[in-house]
Amino acid sequence: MKKITLFILLIITTKSISQTKTFIDLPYIETSAKVDTLVIPDRIYLNISITEKDTKGKVSVEELESKMNEKFKSMGINVETQLSLNDLGSNYKKYFFKQQDILKNKNYTLLLYDAKISGKVLIALEELEISNVVLEKTEYSKVDKMLLTLKTKAIEKAKSQAIAMTKPLNQKVGNAIFISDFNTEIGRALAGSASGIRIRGNSSININKGFIAADIEFEKIKIETELNVKFKLE
Repeated sequence: MKKITLFILLIITTKSISQTKTFIDLPYIETSAKVDTLVIPDRIYLNISITEKDTKGKVSVEELESKMNEKFKSMGINVETQLSLNDLGSNYKKYFFKQQDILKNKNYTLLLYDAKISGKVLIALEELEISNVVLEKTEYSKVDKMLLTLKTKAIEKAKSQAIAMTKPLNQKVGNAIFISDFNTEIGRALAGSASGIRIRGNSSININKGFIAADIEFEKIKIETELNVKFKLE
């Protein structure tokens, strides 16, 4: 009885092993492909700090805030959806100035959708004597769609490479038996002060000196993906 049981177990084990064969047991060719592209950022985040210190306490934060909002509205900016107050738990940050006066400070994040309006905003803020502006980050809103497009191109490139390598051998490339999406990179623009924003074709913007490019362009964002593919050889 024990011999019969052992024999049955051996048959089951052998059958299980034969059913777990992988692509390693098949003739295949392995290749990797990397593709990338540059995109223009369409989501630009500026951090704006309104402080009474800029006017040496002569203009209140409330007045500066009101002037800024009205200016933005006149430029077609929706302050309700594009302008958000940071530190919602506390509308104001207070600090001492010259060891005597307590001056108030308010921080906002402004979302813009192109470089041209960004340049106009920087000029407008400078005119309002709001000079503490920082570039938080830039993004590309259609990055997921772009990644899918790049992955398609990477697969096509991988197959073209496989065909080119097997042609001298008179072998044909069959179906893909393994695909690994092992590397995806999305570039990020460097954050920094508005007076040091990197501009394509110009070294910088210096709004403190009254100069700014009429048509600025932020550095493009690099999107890159890399795939590893194994094709069956026929």
